[in-house]
Amino acid sequence: MPMQKELAMKRILVTGGAGFIGSAFVRFLLRTYPEVHVVVLDKLTYSGNPDNLKEVCPDRYSFVHGDIADSLCVASSMQGCDAVVNFAAESHVDRSLEGAADFINTNVAGVNVLLEQALLQNLRRVLLVSTDEVYGSIETGAFKEEDSVKPRNPYAASKAAGELLGMAYFHSHGLPVLVTRGSNTYGPYQYPEKVLPLFITNAIDRSPLPLYGDGRNMRDWLYVDDHCSAIDLVLRSGEPGQVYNIAGGNERENIAVAHTLLELLHAPESLIQYVKDRPGHDRRYAVDAAKIRALGWSPRMPWAVGMAHTVTWYRENEWWWRKIKDGSFREYYERFYGPLLSK
Repeated sequence: MPMQKELAMKRILVTGGAGFIGSAFVRFLLRTYPEVHVVVLDKLTYSGNPDNLKEVCPDRYSFVHGDIADSLCVASSMQGCDAVVNFAAESHVDRSLEGAADFINTNVAGVNVLLEQALLQNLRRVLLVSTDEVYGSIETGAFKEEDSVKPRNPYAASKAAGELLGMAYFHSHGLPVLVTRGSNTYGPYQYPEKVLPLFITNAIDRSPLPLYGDGRNMRDWLYVDDHCSAIDLVLRSGEPGQVYNIAGGNERENIAVAHTLLELLHAPESLIQYVKDRPGHDRRYAVDAAKIRALGWSPRMPWAVGMAHTVTWYRENEWWWRKIKDGSFREYYERFYGPLLSK
């Protein structure tokens, strides 16, 4: 596949730009491209956090508080932009198991609004950030982009549906849509419902680490800045109508990840508490990233260094996560994990 000529862009809309990976991408763009202005559109639901953009120069970006399912808001936010990168998503599997309506509204209907408006405004690129979870579980080997998607939970199904809409717009209307499927991403500013920040912050407080099943579920871990550099490369040099896997090359069982962070925090292994496995819990995710490596990308962050940096960040930034865990998250955590931990 021939490499596309890199596109120069001056104004980029980043939806979901106050979330974990979205805010990291905003910071990446602004430190990498001095000429770029970023428009952040974020609904600021529970996981969207203005504190994630605290270190961003206010002269380099504009913030719009709004919903990607709101066509008028999207239309005004998109004006004058060369491209849109969509991070806006409901993204927690456990919450999707409780109810999928919000996931369908944002991850499917919201994506459709973005595609409609991008077509009307003749954007040069539309990049939909997706997940390796759309493939489902794989016992051995690794999924390639042309493999079928077989999502096994409502979150993954909604992300797959958004992808399919994007590709339909590419084939039907010629809209220059690209899709990235990243593996498990970790790093600073990740909302503590996800396993790594949850376990780190629980371990700091010497609270139990609720580990599903036998702890042997396997994930490939990708440092957030490596994920951002890959997305940027696909945005500028990828071929429209194509999907690109992004892999970290750090396959670890969940139990091994827990042991690593406990060692870094000098916390006892007795904090690990095995709990009933969640429904449809995929055993192993793995994707083949040869396609994006052919564009010149490879992850730079070594696993040990990335984990140490991440643990240190949460240890040194309690101001960021403690008000989250002491706020509305506490009700969710006690409602969801309370019954599991009491058994």
